[in-house]
Amino acid sequence: MRILITGGNGFLGRNIIQILKDSHDILTLGRSVDNDFISDLAYPIDLKLPKFDLIIHAAGKAHSIPKNKKEEAEFFEVNSKGTQNLLKTVASSGCFPNTLVMISSVSVYGLDSGHSISEIHPLNGASPYALSKISAENFSREWGIEHGVNVVILRLPLVIGHNAPGNFGAMVKAIEKGYYFRLANMENRKSMVLAEDVASLMPQLLNKNGTYNLTDGVNPLFTELDAYLASQLGKRIWTFPVSVLKLFSKIGDVVPIFPLSTYRLEKLSSSLTFDHQKAIKELGWEPRPVIGTFRIKE
Repeated sequence: MRILITGGNGFLGRNIIQILKDSHDILTLGRSVDNDFISDLAYPIDLKLPKFDLIIHAAGKAHSIPKNKKEEAEFFEVNSKGTQNLLKTVASSGCFPNTLVMISSVSVYGLDSGHSISEIHPLNGASPYALSKISAENFSREWGIEHGVNVVILRLPLVIGHNAPGNFGAMVKAIEKGYYFRLANMENRKSMVLAEDVASLMPQLLNKNGTYNLTDGVNPLFTELDAYLASQLGKRIWTFPVSVLKLFSKIGDVVPIFPLSTYRLEKLSSSLTFDHQKAIKELGWEPRPVIGTFRIKE
């Protein structure tokens, strides 16, 4: 199968390439010179693309909280406008893929807590990141209908893998360095998924259509996850009352490099899980549990 991947230098893109490179013809599109097609998706693309069986659109801006209007606008320039620029270029090239896979996020639901949220839940995301992903999803679906291309949208929760960015990467680093903090009596569950499992699913998406949540199906307690990581690293988990951690989190609100902020504390302390039954039934999704499978050091 001939596959084009955007964001091949990103965390998920690297995992997809690693899993598929030996069995498929993989080409990449991105800003750096090591891509097969060099272009910044935030701007109109002056390229003529060949035909691909599958286009995996994994490029995007995430894992940051905008501090001003300019930073808010960057989410729309990269995620929303970038998706439009990519798909307009595919259309102008006249070589349409069988299937477009767009990597989205469960943030589109706009929830900080909830249980077994399915794909039919309203898209109430209000952050610049969520709104930019909702816009990209809508444009992708409309584009697919207009041009007769299958479109699969994957909404991902916390993605687990080596050198992961965002909350999971910060968590591993904090445990490794010995400054990871946990709320006392924390009983919250989180949906998560292995990056390798998402990557392995890609060939099965040819000829598919629809929007899907992907999780590992276990949705473990967050305390189970941090204890599992700490055991691999031989580190201790520090437990503090919520009042103490709330005080610490205010430091992170003004010092970006501090490992805890009010936003991160709220996300860590609430339960939020998603339903992936649709993916099991329609895509043959067979994920592995994060706990017991993921190894920090291979």
